[in-house]
Amino acid sequence: MAEQTQKNFTFDNIEQTSKLTGVQDDYLKLIEDALEVKLSPRGTQVNISGEAEQVSLAYQVLKALVQLVKKQISISAADIVSATTMAKRGTLEYFADLYSETLIRDYKGRAVRVKNFGQRQYIHSIRQNDVTFGIGPAGTGKTFLAVVMAISALKKGDVERIIITRPAVEAGESLGFLPGDLKEKVDPYMRPIYDAMNTLVGSEHTARLLERGTIEIAPLAYMRGRTLDDAFIILDEAQNTTNQQMKMFLTRLGFGSKMIVNGDISQIDLPRGAKSGLISAQRVLRNVDHLNFVNFSSGDVVRHPVVGQIVNAYEAADARLAELKKES
Repeated sequence: MAEQTQKNFTFDNIEQTSKLTGVQDDYLKLIEDALEVKLSPRGTQVNISGEAEQVSLAYQVLKALVQLVKKQISISAADIVSATTMAKRGTLEYFADLYSETLIRDYKGRAVRVKNFGQRQYIHSIRQNDVTFGIGPAGTGKTFLAVVMAISALKKGDVERIIITRPAVEAGESLGFLPGDLKEKVDPYMRPIYDAMNTLVGSEHTARLLERGTIEIAPLAYMRGRTLDDAFIILDEAQNTTNQQMKMFLTRLGFGSKMIVNGDISQIDLPRGAKSGLISAQRVLRNVDHLNFVNFSSGDVVRHPVVGQIVNAYEAADARLAELKKES
């Protein structure tokens, strides 16, 4: 049995304590779940108990979070998850560096920053390359950060419009039988994009940008035959493209434009026997200049910690199934 120990962490004052323990100690509970320790708050002090190594990690997490508060950075549950994840990976010493840059401010004035190294690599790739592929599980921030970079580029005048698309697999890319105009047909599939835009610029401004055509939402099938200059183009749910669709989309790239292709190869909804264009692209395009692949893992998930555990459980189940198939 591992050595059990306890250690006290003392905050500077009550205000700092409340910011870092969360409502009803929710932030402490996140640390407890992630690091398998027990945190008992009392006044400005928190008693940490558990295995010696885990207690040390929890202490360092609280210390790192205090440094952010001292810089007037607001702490959220996602920041707690990021700190505990980096602690487990042995990279907590770089945690504060992630907060050195504000990517954009949302319509309420809140700073939007990267939450982990996977996201930082993704942002760096978008800045340095014409085409960036973001591949990984749900909850890693791919879609949200793609919209962040698109809005940022639009505000700076680097692009004239934002074009967002995705394959409507559930409707077989034949949207004609659905009621309403093009926007109404596609809207149900684009909810995560709308949520991100509403968070960043507000629902009213988003509506105005859509009305003016500055932001365009279109199903993938409607991209054929176009050349997209001076645009920031996002393809979401790219795992559900066929090879032909992926080639068609990528060859729409025009001058002064950037493309982001996001997908999760563990959630392919194509008909049985159809090959994912995203998987093929990983093989075919790996040596193409000005194009880069960024791979996220379950460790980059910035949603509730349970999401990361769910992703890990499914990955383990898939691995076991693959092994059984090999043996048979």
